Amino acid sequence: MADKKHRLLVLTGPTASGKTALGVALARRLDGEIVSADSMQVYRGMDIGTAKVRPEETGGVPHHLIDVAEPREPFSVSRWVELAQAAVEDILARGRQPILVGGTNLYLDSLLSGRDFAAPADAALRAELNAQYERLGGAAFREALRAVDPERAERLAPADKKRLVRAMEVWLLSGETISAHDARTRALPPRWPSLRVALSFADRQRLYARIDARVDQMAAAGLFDEVAALLAAGLDETSTAMQAIGYKEAAAALRGECSRDEALARIRQESRRYAKRQLTWLRRDPELHWLLWDKVPDIPRGTAEVLALWQNQNQT
Repeated sequence: MADKKHRLLVLTGPTASGKTALGVALARRLDGEIVSADSMQVYRGMDIGTAKVRPEETGGVPHHLIDVAEPREPFSVSRWVELAQAAVEDILARGRQPILVGGTNLYLDSLLSGRDFAAPADAALRAELNAQYERLGGAAFREALRAVDPERAERLAPADKKRLVRAMEVWLLSGETISAHDARTRALPPRWPSLRVALSFADRQRLYARIDARVDQMAAAGLFDEVAALLAAGLDETSTAMQAIGYKEAAAALRGECSRDEALARIRQESRRYAKRQLTWLRRDPELHWLLWDKVPDIPRGTAEVLALWQNQNQT
């Protein structure tokens, strides 16, 4: 295991739970730098709808992995892990403390676990396999996969074209089934030891009210103008970036498919649903430390509690 001096501090939790402010407060106490773990804050020009940290909110603390991609670029978990690992190693090499802050838990789990990724996609082969799937049909394609990877074929429905094609692609490119790859990577030790803290509210309705208020703030700050500017710059509405909560609903309003008030109501609803999914994911981690707010995030109390956990872990 890595030297305990090379631990990572991780702050996660649902949207609007106070991660940004607590991360900055802890970084200032621990001589730290923040590595953002947000799948949408990687995109330039997408500031309001992603609640991206503003310069005046950073407290002078360096933030990494924000604005590292153009919205029209495809951006994957494997690319984020590659960039995040480089950022963490650079921060450690300079004698500072990396603090991962964000709610994209797939990204965080992939980085901390030490897992590698299956063979990178091959556009030509992917197109060929997609055509084969359409020609054969889902059931026959799944039987072809079963011949090489029966475990994955058994887990996938014939209609799950994307995962069936990917499983076959991995086998053809690497000679290793995706089932074997996943089993091998699960056995790897963690890349770094870590203290993982999740933020939320004791009363979930307070979280939902905070989410609703944030959506109102986004609208007042110019969310619709931000989306209009992205579309005017040629961003395809089918791009991954434009599927983010807040952006696809605002785009629908700009097309005249609904009113702005209706779009904002949908954004509130989808944001609450996303927060619920985030909480469900986090409850699977038995080593997670929970910090539950009462009415509003109490950053001084939260800072003291996390620092106490940090020091206690350092002594064990």
